[in-house]
Amino acid sequence: MSTYKNIDTALIHGGISTDERTGAVNVPIYQTSTYKQDGLGKMRGYEYSRTGNPTREALEALIAELENGYAGFAFGSGMAAATAVLSLLNTGDRVLISSNVYGGTFRVLDKVFNHFGITYTISDTTDLKAFEQSITPDVKAVMIESPANPLMTVTDIRAIAEISHRHDLLVIVDNTFMTPYLQKPLDLGADIVIHSATKYLGGHSDVVAGLAVVSTQELAQKLAFIQNSTGGVLPPFDSFLLIRGIKTLGVRIDRHVYNAEKSAEFLANNKAVRNVYYPGLENSQGYEINKAQAKNGGAMISFELYDNYDIRVFFESLKLISLAESLGGVESLVCHPSSMTHASIPYEIRRKVGITEGLIRLSVGIEDIEDILEDLQQAIDKSEVK
Repeated sequence: MSTYKNIDTALIHGGISTDERTGAVNVPIYQTSTYKQDGLGKMRGYEYSRTGNPTREALEALIAELENGYAGFAFGSGMAAATAVLSLLNTGDRVLISSNVYGGTFRVLDKVFNHFGITYTISDTTDLKAFEQSITPDVKAVMIESPANPLMTVTDIRAIAEISHRHDLLVIVDNTFMTPYLQKPLDLGADIVIHSATKYLGGHSDVVAGLAVVSTQELAQKLAFIQNSTGGVLPPFDSFLLIRGIKTLGVRIDRHVYNAEKSAEFLANNKAVRNVYYPGLENSQGYEINKAQAKNGGAMISFELYDNYDIRVFFESLKLISLAESLGGVESLVCHPSSMTHASIPYEIRRKVGITEGLIRLSVGIEDIEDILEDLQQAIDKSEVK
């Protein structure tokens, strides 16, 4: 395994990128459940594919290198990765979560982990003083997103990590929106990074996967035990697809971001649009913080139309852009967070944090920017209530 200082090279050649036996420039798909042993206790490095598989191992080595971590772990979905990481906690522990997070993260804490005596508190991680005041003796971890889904709220990862570590808290950062190409939370002080690799890392809406990267050997040993014991591992073929997707991450993200910046400017200057949430706009919340900790504003945008526009008609009028769950694929997607990705969060909490019924989330794809803007405008025009 080699380590490359330039991420564009590491995306292609990082981790275990070739097959030593044959010289194949792609890691083979080891589609096997078990491995022949040469005698009792005489294994060739693998015994059962839940415990370890060469294709998955190559992916795990790759994401560890990209995030500058100690070890990586691949799971069957982003929520499987998050569930495994949260399983590091014990009964009686509490975790602090950002005021707007992915609905699935809220749901697994609110409806699953509460059965095991693991609780949560919602905290405004953009307010450092309020965040520290929310740390009670039972708090053992903080789980944040930056930018956060769906309001693109920016949290100062380094500052949160410094405060958290003074209180001996585990710092977990969901880096799905930014990927290691744009932001490296471990370098900013986080202990664990998780990804819904279904999104930008896969990049083609053809695989469901999750990844986690830890900063220390101790965490690696604990998470490896959980991964093997609970068994939510990523299959070999999906691991291969994800490795292939990651190879083009840099060129894809560059195009995603270019289109997102143009789209954000278009929306910000559109008379039909009330609010635009995008960390790359200079007047956005957390712009300077995001500029310091990330390469740019990423490719996710949320916005709201004025009341004299019917969002149902807007969604139905789109032609190029698809109304769908998920994000980060080469195709542009929109969703309605309050009824889709964040429906599991109670209405009162959504209202309090600003996830309104009129909020639209846009995952900007890599199509020609003129086609994207034209589709947005014609859908806006048709949705105006006259």
